[in-house]
Amino acid sequence: MNKEQYQDETQVKDKTITIKSIVVYNDDVNSFDHVIDCFMSILGHEQEKAVIEAYTIHFDGKCEVKSGSYKELEPYALSLLDQKLSCKIE
Repeated sequence: MNKEQYQDETQVKDKTITIKSIVVYNDDVNSFDHVIDCFMSILGHEQEKAVIEAYTIHFDGKCEVKSGSYKELEPYALSLLDQKLSCKIE
């Protein structure tokens, strides 16, 4: 291994990635069907998973629906917000 290869490996090992989640909150505006449709079309969730998440939001007040880096999650969160869902990246 030469010095350049070692430096490249060190840089990768030192890089810290913070995992975040999109949290969707309960509201009195959106229907179950709209929330489920958004989770399926925007997040790519299967219907069964989307239904479980919608009920979790209804009963618990919130649900983590997707995880990843902030950069990965931002477009999904913006799309959910465009559909009038209440969410944050936390």
